[in-house]
Amino acid sequence: MKTTLTCLALWLACAATPKAFGAAEKISLIKIDGAIGPATASYISRSIDEARTQNAQCLVIQLNTPGGLLDSTQTIVQSFLGSAVPVVVYVAPTGATATSAGCFITVAASVAAMAPATTIGAAHPVTLGGNPTGGEQKPDDTMKQKLENFSVSYIEAIAARRHRNVDWAKSAVKESASISAEKALELKVIDLIAVDLPDLLKQLNGRVVDGKTLKTAGAEVGEIKMSASERVFQKLWRPEVMFVLMLIAIYGIIGELTTPGAILPGVVGAIALILALYLAAILPVNVTGLVLIALALMLFIFDVYAPTHGVLTMGGIISFLIGSLMLFNRADPLFRLSLSYIIPATLVTAAFFVFVIGKGLRAQRLPVKAGAETMVGKTVTTLTPIDSRGGRIFIEGEYWNAVSNIPIEKGEPVEIAAVQGLTLKVNPK
Repeated sequence: MKTTLTCLALWLACAATPKAFGAAEKISLIKIDGAIGPATASYISRSIDEARTQNAQCLVIQLNTPGGLLDSTQTIVQSFLGSAVPVVVYVAPTGATATSAGCFITVAASVAAMAPATTIGAAHPVTLGGNPTGGEQKPDDTMKQKLENFSVSYIEAIAARRHRNVDWAKSAVKESASISAEKALELKVIDLIAVDLPDLLKQLNGRVVDGKTLKTAGAEVGEIKMSASERVFQKLWRPEVMFVLMLIAIYGIIGELTTPGAILPGVVGAIALILALYLAAILPVNVTGLVLIALALMLFIFDVYAPTHGVLTMGGIISFLIGSLMLFNRADPLFRLSLSYIIPATLVTAAFFVFVIGKGLRAQRLPVKAGAETMVGKTVTTLTPIDSRGGRIFIEGEYWNAVSNIPIEKGEPVEIAAVQGLTLKVNPK
């Protein structure tokens, strides 16, 4: 019994101290390559939680970004500052950039590192995507000044918290300053330059970060992948996607209104509209652009009813083109809607209203050419005698019941006077 207890105690001790048997330390790794948005913020926050759960030495974020949304950037910075796991931002590979939102994220890291021939900076608030007005692409001077002042104080507080070059951080916002990795190390904007990930882990080994001595030499690197939903949303939150969804919503809903009962166009249009509205709440959308696009749609429809010989349609095309150009901020490459989307969309939308919706609405206004109503006034020959109790006639490939107040013999010509449900009222010809 005593021997059994001794073995059990030894087993528990071994299980509690795997490092005594040479178990490798863990490093968590994620890769961010692209714009910073809600999906990126969710991915980073989740990765920090997973790294803490796995008892990782640190979380390494390999970063290459042209910028992103201010709200998402703030969420990421807050995650960094509240993380129990040291966060290492590594701007890589060679040629990568950490501009705009990427500059804020790098400065906020527990350890900031860059690969050779990479750049950091250009953090002026205009390039962060959006503004406090919640949608206008060209805020007034007062709002611009407020946003710039906020961004300067924000990055100043972050740099001071991480003991980095505050003056340069402020110039990155106010003057859009941008520097190379070598210059960033010289100015104490970052902590080290590493050629690759193994070199980074080698330099991190033994470094004290937030009171913790990192043990990264020979550590096991485990990459945390984006979830399926994060990958999908990362692809969705783009101006091009919102623009296409908006067009699908327009075609689907108007198609359903002009052809009631089709169902499918209406369902597809409604789903696309909901997704487009959701993206409009995230992306920096210009309300004036939306109004011009809505005006274009009204002009297309009015031209169907008004004898303007295409004048309203031409005005609709111009309004749609200008509205699409103004829909997002073309001064910001991150949210610039390419002409390769705008011009085809303008032409397709004009053709859709002129040749599809226009012809459909005009067809609805034509006189009825088929159906029961068209039989009134026609002359046919009776198949059976007809009186007030009924009889039979054959018209338009169908047999009909017929009644008459005046008795009519078989084979006599009669004129259809009215349609009463499934019975025709006839008079002698």
